[in-house]
Amino acid sequence: MLKKKFIVPAVLSSALLVGSIPASNVFAKPVDSKVVNSVQASKEWNEKASVPLFVKERFAEKFSSSNPANAVNYLQKNEGKTGIKNPGKNLKVKDTQTDELGMTHVRFNQSINGVNVEGSEVIVHFNRDNEVVSVNGRVNQTIADDAVDTTASLSSDAALEAALSSVNAPEELTYEPTSELVVYPFEGENHTAYKVNVNFMGDEPGNWFVFVDAKTGEVVDKYNGLMHADEMKTQKGAGKGVHGAHRELHITQVKEPNSGTKFALADYSHEGLQGIITYDAKNDNTSSNDTIYVGNSAAFIGDYDRALVDAHYNSEKVYDYYLNEHGRNSLDGKGMAIISRVHYGTNYNNASWNGRWMTYGDGDGEFMISLSAGLDVAAHEMTHGVITNTANLVYQNQSGALNESFADIFGALVDDDDWEMGEDIMAPAEKDKGNGVLRSLRDPHSVIVQNAQRRAYSTNGGVYPKHMDEFYHMPTSVDGGGVHVNSSITNHAAYLIAQDIGREKLGKIFYRALSVYLTPNSNFSDARKAAVQSAIDLYGEGSAEVAATNSGFDAVGIY
Repeated sequence: MLKKKFIVPAVLSSALLVGSIPASNVFAKPVDSKVVNSVQASKEWNEKASVPLFVKERFAEKFSSSNPANAVNYLQKNEGKTGIKNPGKNLKVKDTQTDELGMTHVRFNQSINGVNVEGSEVIVHFNRDNEVVSVNGRVNQTIADDAVDTTASLSSDAALEAALSSVNAPEELTYEPTSELVVYPFEGENHTAYKVNVNFMGDEPGNWFVFVDAKTGEVVDKYNGLMHADEMKTQKGAGKGVHGAHRELHITQVKEPNSGTKFALADYSHEGLQGIITYDAKNDNTSSNDTIYVGNSAAFIGDYDRALVDAHYNSEKVYDYYLNEHGRNSLDGKGMAIISRVHYGTNYNNASWNGRWMTYGDGDGEFMISLSAGLDVAAHEMTHGVITNTANLVYQNQSGALNESFADIFGALVDDDDWEMGEDIMAPAEKDKGNGVLRSLRDPHSVIVQNAQRRAYSTNGGVYPKHMDEFYHMPTSVDGGGVHVNSSITNHAAYLIAQDIGREKLGKIFYRALSVYLTPNSNFSDARKAAVQSAIDLYGEGSAEVAATNSGFDAVGIY
């Protein structure tokens, strides 16, 4: 049995920034033609292993009700149109939701012998009249009943040991690892594998997803998804933020033995929400010593308080945005607690979502200041939480770039003063050098890619791309295949769309695309289809909103 120490919290990450990849020049080397042919064959196989599906019905098929059984009935009658073989046997219901338009969306996992195929999901969409109007998702067309042996020779405990070893996990983990048997398409083979999620803090925090072959015990693939009192009465308090702004806060009065009444950065004032809770991470590299931040008065105005105040205040602002604009109750839509951990590490130039909570560093004072100072940073990290609980976009390649892009887009929508990311967290010395933002949705070319290893893949002089002609073709070992860099292409498309229809409509279209249509392995083309269909759902065929959405994606070369 494993003897790992698990942190028990009181209750992606997708890192916002550059991660821990060393900055060094990388030059392309001559490639052997045999290797090229092998790579091309693998690419062709993998394309068949993740085939995009988008069926739009001009003449909708009507059913007695909008339910999973009728969704399967539709798919069975339309196997030729969808390419999904034997859907009654090879699809498992994952979720059914009815939205504010009265549409019902039935989401399925593709499976074989009851084992989910990783990243392969299909969504059937009914209108309010119980008519199937569209189907989308991605399916693995290489799978047949006799093609994959889904029995496991390896135990889940053995797979966990292999996963922990492969990512050099420390003794202390933030929560108990999870393990799920899946079919994982990778480099020309459908592997029966354990998908193991391992999460830890430390000098190099990780939210790793490791795929361990369930027969051999070998690690098939892995990626870091770190998306860089008994009686309590919530009351109003106040604080001073990093930049000196006055903040009105919701805090909780607590009574501690022998010390009288104190006040915690814990907000339980929102009905249906488990709380907005802000922890002090105490500038170490662990979560085991973190405590809910408590002050002696209801005014948090000390220098150390400022970063904590901003994290607490900004979390409520982002919560209010999703609730008021999209009817979403917290990151999971079900009122989960919103947890922030502030003052993490030493000179830590990053913020992240680790699948459970947000973490904010204080910056090094030269490149960045406290990252919790940015409302757009908080919105970015919290949106990663929304993504985890909706499309769950895989944090690699184009799906990973979409993950980052949606986080940026909603970051800019919540912090609506401009279309830049990170302007409130850059250190004065860095601003003096002309580096005043991290990324720009308005003008990606105005920002230089700071990491030299990533910049080596540039074709545009080392700036962020704003068109597919400038796409950074990176291996997954560099920035997960370009998740931060290539995100600026769809960022710019969103900016252009908003110039025609405004921020509010952009948010509604992109939120619907994320929560209704996108699936884990969606790429840029899928995102366009999802956004256009969302605009049609909301504003109608032939509307100015649909035209603007098409035009925005056209302008950045996503067709």
